[in-house]
Amino acid sequence: MKYGEQDSLEFTETVSRELALTGWQVALELAKEKGPAAIFDEMFEVTAEMLRQRPEMSDHGYREGDQVKGSVLHANYSRYMQKIGQLDPELVSELAKVGARFTHHSSIAPTGTIALSIANNASNGIEPSFAHQYARNIIRQGKKTKQKVDVFSYELLAYRHLINPKASPQSEIPEEQLPDYFISSDDISPNNHVDIQAAAQQWIDSSISKTANVPTDYPYEEFKNIYRYAHEKGLKGCTTFRFNPEIHQGVLVKQQDLEKTRYRFVLENGEVITANGNEVIEYDGETHTAANLYDALKEGYYGEL
Repeated sequence: MKYGEQDSLEFTETVSRELALTGWQVALELAKEKGPAAIFDEMFEVTAEMLRQRPEMSDHGYREGDQVKGSVLHANYSRYMQKIGQLDPELVSELAKVGARFTHHSSIAPTGTIALSIANNASNGIEPSFAHQYARNIIRQGKKTKQKVDVFSYELLAYRHLINPKASPQSEIPEEQLPDYFISSDDISPNNHVDIQAAAQQWIDSSISKTANVPTDYPYEEFKNIYRYAHEKGLKGCTTFRFNPEIHQGVLVKQQDLEKTRYRFVLENGEVITANGNEVIEYDGETHTAANLYDALKEGYYGEL
């Protein structure tokens, strides 16, 4: 399946749905074992606004001023839980009686830290790999600028281990190049990024976002339409990233972006030095990449990390 195409959207929704269904089954089991979250045992007064938002409550006999248990309000009148009820009505009926161990089940963060904390970059959530070989800027204790650390995608490391130890996304030698199914975030259109999130978030009851990578030369009108398309699809949140070294280079950086970007430093004596973003510069007794040194000096946090 190619990321963003119709079969991948259907697969994404299926995984998200099964994740949610299993999660609420566990929520019920834990509530029976340890007790539900306290809010589900609370009693809430039925208000006129509540009846306007959930007219089916009137059909079920509720009137303004009545009391309704938290577990019933959640299981029977949450639009999200009503969808769960279509899959497993017995589960939702039990949740209305017992309550759940937690009030929300799942969130999906937009790439970043979580991916690196699980089995060496094994999972990006619903993101494709940012790139199969790139740099990450991290804060290190005692260092005056962020430190550039090389990162490799899990699938690249697996491919090298199992199939071709010389494989490289940057190689021009045919026998060292990766097969065409090794796609990364730049290979995917912004609309396909939006489509994936729309498919996943149908079964995500808390927050969800993802990052649509946008080329540096992407036309403004098309850039603006990403957000319009996201709104049409009902996204809860939409994040875009466009490499712009004049503002900041970002946490994740591709080697080719650094190589193509020239940074200009003006010394106290007026001398001007220029360097590619990936060049190493010795300054103030430490070595830094030109890009990270430029960011630290420009933003005013040099020596304060």
